Amino acid sequence: MKRPKWKGIYTKSKNTLTSSKKISRNSSIIPKFIDRVFKVHNGKNFKEVTITKKMLGNKFGEFSKTRITFEYKKKKKKK
Repeated sequence: MKRPKWKGIYTKSKNTLTSSKKISRNSSIIPKFIDRVFKVHNGKNFKEVTITKKMLGNKFGEFSKTRITFEYKKKKKKK
């Protein structure tokens, strides 16, 4: 579901630091965040995300994957 317009954009940082910020996955990306680096938790550790203009309007959680992509093991060629 979308957030109602009358509530405004949700932006809440979990812990404000001087050099980097830890921010919640539910927060929306706004124009004042452009060219800044944030740490977003993916369930196991924090991943650094640099914000660009293309990311505006999205949520921080979209750029920090919580699952590992599956890859098949490559077989060795027989000689």
